[in-house]
Amino acid sequence: MSTRAWLAGAAVALMVAAGASAQVATREEGQIVYQGVPATPPELKAAIAPYYNARSAVFEDWLPDGSMLIATRFGDVQQIHHVKAPGAARTQLTFAREPISQAIAQPGAARFLYPIDVGGAEYYQAYIRDLAGREAQLTAPKTRNQGFKFSKDGRLVAWSQVTPGDPNYDIMVADPADPTSRRVAHEGVGAISPLDISADGKRLLVSRYVSAAQSEIFVLDATTGDLAALGPQGRKIAYQGGAFLDGGRSVVILSDDGSEVTRPVVIDVATGRVRDLAPGAKWGAEDLDVSPDGRTIAVAVNEEGYSKVVLRDVATGRELPGPKLPMGVLTAMKFSPDGTKLGLSLSTSTSSGDVWSYELASGQLVRWTESELGGLDAERLVEPTLFRYPTFDKRTIPAFIYRPKGAAQKTLAGKKLPVVIQIHGGPEGQEQPSFNPRRQSWVNELGAAVIIPNVRGSSGYGKTYLSLDNAEKREDSVKDIGALLDWVARQPDLDASRVAVVGQSYGGYMVLAVAGHYNDRLAGVIDLYGISDFITFLENTEGYRRDLRRAEYGDERDPKMRAVFERIAPIKMSPKMKKPMMVFQGANDPRVPQSESEQMVAKLRAQGTEVWYVLARDEGHGIYKKANQEAVRTVEVQFLKKVLGVAD
Repeated sequence: MSTRAWLAGAAVALMVAAGASAQVATREEGQIVYQGVPATPPELKAAIAPYYNARSAVFEDWLPDGSMLIATRFGDVQQIHHVKAPGAARTQLTFAREPISQAIAQPGAARFLYPIDVGGAEYYQAYIRDLAGREAQLTAPKTRNQGFKFSKDGRLVAWSQVTPGDPNYDIMVADPADPTSRRVAHEGVGAISPLDISADGKRLLVSRYVSAAQSEIFVLDATTGDLAALGPQGRKIAYQGGAFLDGGRSVVILSDDGSEVTRPVVIDVATGRVRDLAPGAKWGAEDLDVSPDGRTIAVAVNEEGYSKVVLRDVATGRELPGPKLPMGVLTAMKFSPDGTKLGLSLSTSTSSGDVWSYELASGQLVRWTESELGGLDAERLVEPTLFRYPTFDKRTIPAFIYRPKGAAQKTLAGKKLPVVIQIHGGPEGQEQPSFNPRRQSWVNELGAAVIIPNVRGSSGYGKTYLSLDNAEKREDSVKDIGALLDWVARQPDLDASRVAVVGQSYGGYMVLAVAGHYNDRLAGVIDLYGISDFITFLENTEGYRRDLRRAEYGDERDPKMRAVFERIAPIKMSPKMKKPMMVFQGANDPRVPQSESEQMVAKLRAQGTEVWYVLARDEGHGIYKKANQEAVRTVEVQFLKKVLGVAD
């Protein structure tokens, strides 16, 4: 069925569900369909546009000559650019209509690999391109491809591939100069992916992701396809990153074995012996890179949501002098080919994000890009404050709060701030204080306090905290939001009668569940591609994701777990959802299919709840095109103005 035919049918179905006397007005603008959404005032569009004109630059990789590949946006979507030196011009290299947000340089050549999909469907195809624009498709059509890794000499590339409906990835290898040479090196089971290739190209370091709390690592013989398990066996361990050392005799990787947090360890391939490079680490590591000589590692550490780069000597584990970064969130990090510099990019609450290099010998931090704020007044941008609030089981929940500048004067005048609570997805995600145009627009255009909590189940606070919402404990995280509503009510400057909740993906489930349990304490809800019923979600999500999600949420085929899902499904709580709701969905979403939003909208309208429904025909799991971002985010502000009673 064509998209237009489907839209027509969906519109009719929703109208019927709402009753003949309450037909829903539908209009189309560009690639977006609006149902039950009032026209957006031009002056509001003009006010919101600058927030999405702001650009960021993200470090992608070093080219062999010491220049950089970065990702940034000069049109409607992010593309790959070349920067020859600090402060030099950004030369655009890719010109696709779809966003390109990753580039991996081919060692020893002025070429790079980039993956791209169509319409947010996430069936990525990879191309190898030179700086003159000549390119060749590496991957097979009608497959999903990810996890690309080049060998040190650039003569081999490995990645993982899956076909529609198949939960099992295969490990692929090819000569990048001859895409037709691609072959299956290993027929995998589960979400298996390469991490590194040995110097001789004969072995691959491979991981299998089971859940946020468990992964497995192996050494793959690229000739025979045989896997050999690596590391301690018989217990759950979460691994991240990973690279060969000492000519393949050992591996450095992030591990949480024997610890609440991930930290770098070295594993001897022959004996399995593990050497901890950061014993007693308090905060978890999220990424690592190894210097070309194998002597130094750079580790990205997450301290209460803020990023820190730690350099360590591999032989001793001793911490070395490293970059002193602004308070923000690291978006990339990698050693230069000659090992003298570390490339990185960083975003802060008040700057949209730029690319830097750290000179190891001098300790100097050198800025490569100057990204524009798109007309935003930097003086109006707000830094959040970290706080913790008590919840039902005597734990404390970490959160950040953004307050408008001048809020103290409003409180003295007896005026309380409306509140927007934004809940992250995942659930194993984390809200961090990076540049976020939505939050800044809510603060400045609504005069609202914006709270971003990291409820139980969030990453960044140790593996015990990560597992507190698993399976039948799912609604304990919803109670954490109930406790946050209690905290809001105790604050002298916050208006507990004007609170809206916003969430996307799993965060969409959260706001729907909050709407079911705490309807009387909310003014409105924004649900973006949220899970409305775990059973239908698990039955309809893409095949390559289904078992991974079962590991986190529970298995709907188990009668006991199915009964839990029946009890906690937001769609079963819809009679309690009386406050206005805005729902957004990408038509091509492979993760949370649009049926999850459609069934929620239909149910709410049938019972008379006001729903604004927005569908983007050319988006998937998220909103990546600038025109769509401006349109949808403006409607969000319009909706929040209405439900929070904010005057224009």
